[in-house]
Amino acid sequence: MALLLRKTIRSFSSRLSVFSVYYSSASFGGGASIDGLPASIEGSCRGHGGSGVGGDRRVAKSISSFSSCYSSMASYNVSGGSSYMRGVMFTEPNQPLTIEDFHMPRPKANEILVKTKACGVCHSDLHVIKGELPFASPCVLGHEITGEVVEHGPHTDSKIVQRFPVGSHVVGAFIMPCGSCSFCSKGQDDLCEDFFAYNRAKGTLYDGETRLFLRSNGKPVYMYSMGGLAEYCVVPAHGLAVLPDSLPYSESAILGCAVFTAYGAMVHAAELRGGDSIAVIGIGGVGSSCLQIARAFGASIVVAVDISDEKLQKAKAVGATHTVNARQEDAVEKIKEITGGVGVDIAVEALGKPQTFLQCTQSIRDGGKAVMIGLADSSARGVVDINRLVRRQVKIIGSYGARARQDLPKLVKLAETGTFNLTAAVSRKYRFEDAGKAYEDLNQGSIISRAVVDIA
Repeated sequence: MALLLRKTIRSFSSRLSVFSVYYSSASFGGGASIDGLPASIEGSCRGHGGSGVGGDRRVAKSISSFSSCYSSMASYNVSGGSSYMRGVMFTEPNQPLTIEDFHMPRPKANEILVKTKACGVCHSDLHVIKGELPFASPCVLGHEITGEVVEHGPHTDSKIVQRFPVGSHVVGAFIMPCGSCSFCSKGQDDLCEDFFAYNRAKGTLYDGETRLFLRSNGKPVYMYSMGGLAEYCVVPAHGLAVLPDSLPYSESAILGCAVFTAYGAMVHAAELRGGDSIAVIGIGGVGSSCLQIARAFGASIVVAVDISDEKLQKAKAVGATHTVNARQEDAVEKIKEITGGVGVDIAVEALGKPQTFLQCTQSIRDGGKAVMIGLADSSARGVVDINRLVRRQVKIIGSYGARARQDLPKLVKLAETGTFNLTAAVSRKYRFEDAGKAYEDLNQGSIISRAVVDIA
């Protein structure tokens, strides 16, 4: 039986030759030294073995454990390449982002290791960088990505492996549903309990652990969503969709947040119908995506509101029928003038400012919907006219994003058919080494629409 086990080990070793594993004794697990792994991980792999083997059941269990260990180790030496990767790390508010070396992240069950190709530059990350949104640190930011499937975590469901085979192109949503909580079981992925309890509250995935560890000292680094500003990232499979070869990696990255957020606001929160009138306040990456989706779904009037003439000019190219420069005229009065004095059916606030929150509620008709999608400084508060809210059935609705499992494939299809113009939505690209500069430009308001960091 021991001979059978040694043959099995040799078989695994030959098939997974990208690893360097040395055994100091003939017994299974008897002093293995695993190159290129943090000590804690090396120890957990050794722990799959024992001091000896006896009986068919123990042999089978040991072989299974050894296989799982090798599968886990595969993410540490991808395709015979480096056991390490680079990532953009945030340490504390208002300090420069730094590029650090990390151990290759290790996917677990129903998680996928993705070689990141591009990552969008979003205001949500900027809020964290400026200290306006509390988040665990140090962390790797970036939450809308495209990439290539490299590895499946051990014990991943076979249907996930079939859907996302190694080598397939994927796009990742920033809300990564667990698929099993009370909300996910009802199809409300955008309210996933585990995503908010673990990732947004603690910077981890759903076992309470991060997948990122510094190469220099092995210390953990937290993940904002999947931590997409890195050469590789681990994504729960329910947060991914297949990206067809016809769509480019760079521009398609924005499907996972800018377009994803806009779609959730328009379809689920606002329940947009053909012929509706709509105003979008704040024409950045998400706001401009709202304009495109509104026009695609048949809105009759689409008003873009901003203080930048350059952004408003761009807005006309992606679906706005009217534009309002709120620095030069009263936005609420102008919206009412455009709609014959009644206001729009739907107004969307995509900036996260108390002033624009108020403008949004005042711009809608009686019985209309004000949809809030802009994140704000955690201390910010909005003001509401309570009596109008009550008497005139004004609806104020918060919307964080869409529903990954059902909506992300639809967004891919909208882009694939040209219904959503990805090229028009991306205005600037940065190199991986210039990610910090991208957020500086975003903070200065010099990015029109959405920017993307090309990683590989």
